[in-house]
Amino acid sequence: MKKLLNEELDRPNIDEFKQLKKLPYVIVLDNIRSMHNIGSVFRTSDAFLADAVYLCGITATPPHKDIHKTALGSTESVQWKYFYETISAIQYLKSEGFKIIAVEQTNKSILLKNFLPEKNEKYALIFGHEVRGVEQAVVDLCDFAIEVPQFGTKHSLNISVCAGIVIWELFNKIKLL
Repeated sequence: MKKLLNEELDRPNIDEFKQLKKLPYVIVLDNIRSMHNIGSVFRTSDAFLADAVYLCGITATPPHKDIHKTALGSTESVQWKYFYETISAIQYLKSEGFKIIAVEQTNKSILLKNFLPEKNEKYALIFGHEVRGVEQAVVDLCDFAIEVPQFGTKHSLNISVCAGIVIWELFNKIKLL
């Protein structure tokens, strides 16, 4: 076995990436305070062809050295928009025909493994604040919620870890449609 060099991985450059067909989902960050988490979500969104990342509320925006540290240039490849309030982002996404999904533990959430995306549907995945999660006012506007099952003593995952799991699962399910 030989570890591959970066140039052997055959990845697109930024201009080529921007021309690729993206998958029909956007990532919405609801008041994320850690710039490392923001950068990590950009990098995951690049890896799995998310259409865009929407940054809301206190979520920092590029360019910023602490976002760049984990994003490694993906803020240049992935489209992004900033909204002063997450509710405004949801209203915009609904007007564009997106199904809105809170990634949150609710009394009606669907386990991630049981979520089946529909063909020709667009999705917005909302990830919430590191401590408070997705705001209730935002959850109230969602079409449904999905959650990653957990079996330890903690009640949540780090947002970048959760986003990685959810985005990977959605990517795989959409690619099969």
